[in-house]
Amino acid sequence: GAVHSGSEGEFLKMAALRAAAAAGSGRLLHTRQKTFHLCKARMSFANLSRGKKIALSTLGVLAAGGSALALTLHHSVYADLELHSPSYPWNHGGYLSALDYASVRRGYQVYKQVCAACHSMEYVAFRNLVDATHTQDEAKALAEEVEIVDGPDENGEMFTRPGKLSDYFPQPYPNSEAARAANNGSLPPDLTYIANARHGGESYIFTLLTGYCEPPAGMSLREGLYYNPYFSGQAIGMAPPIYDEAVEFEDGTPASMSQIAKDVCTFLRWTAEPEHDQRKRMGLKMLMFSALLWPLLYYLKKHRWSVLKSRKLAYKPPK
Repeated sequence: GAVHSGSEGEFLKMAALRAAAAAGSGRLLHTRQKTFHLCKARMSFANLSRGKKIALSTLGVLAAGGSALALTLHHSVYADLELHSPSYPWNHGGYLSALDYASVRRGYQVYKQVCAACHSMEYVAFRNLVDATHTQDEAKALAEEVEIVDGPDENGEMFTRPGKLSDYFPQPYPNSEAARAANNGSLPPDLTYIANARHGGESYIFTLLTGYCEPPAGMSLREGLYYNPYFSGQAIGMAPPIYDEAVEFEDGTPASMSQIAKDVCTFLRWTAEPEHDQRKRMGLKMLMFSALLWPLLYYLKKHRWSVLKSRKLAYKPPK
């Protein structure tokens, strides 16, 4: 038993020595390979003649210049094919500027009389108008103008009733298939969050509404499409929706095309972000609070916390 255990111990020692030797040779081989590749790389770049270096430099400059030229041409052609809407100075565009709620109210009138025939507002209820654009009685009267399908009743049948403040704006079509069938296959988008869903926001919508024109010479459009250079593809299935005196505003504001477009865009900004004014008020309060908080934090950092930051801890082992 003692002889067997001794031979087993010698075997384990030999195996450990072999493993150490293999690991050492592997590290040595890896180091030699790295040195060989590094020397090879240095030789390939250092041994080039002056003419070859000039040729490679010229080739690199030409490649970079050609890439920059191709990118510039791509952007110039892209700009010719698709116009981008300008950024308009909206009244609510400032950091502390609120929405013009008289314009929002007129914009709701434009939506109700013009846009609601094709476009839905699935996520806006009549109660959202209260204290924003209308009084509670006005919003209730607007809701009662709509017939809502409700039910079932005690007989298991559906019935219609006047709308309530809790009801959402009515849908122009019962489903998306009916909407496509009524618009030559095009589905009118929901307008609740359209100001956030389109690049450029309300500026893009304003430009789209007022940007209809005749197609350029040589361009033919399929029946049912209209030319608008600001729409992707320039062919849009929506006919020009607004024009001068298309609506008659309740407050007597002249209903020019630009005024109608401006008001409905302001209304769409409100539907997409009803917390617009509250967000800016909270931001202003936060800035005022920070103006009081930062001096206190500076004082604590420089005069209180600095004592703890600058102390030195020394360990003295026991003797």
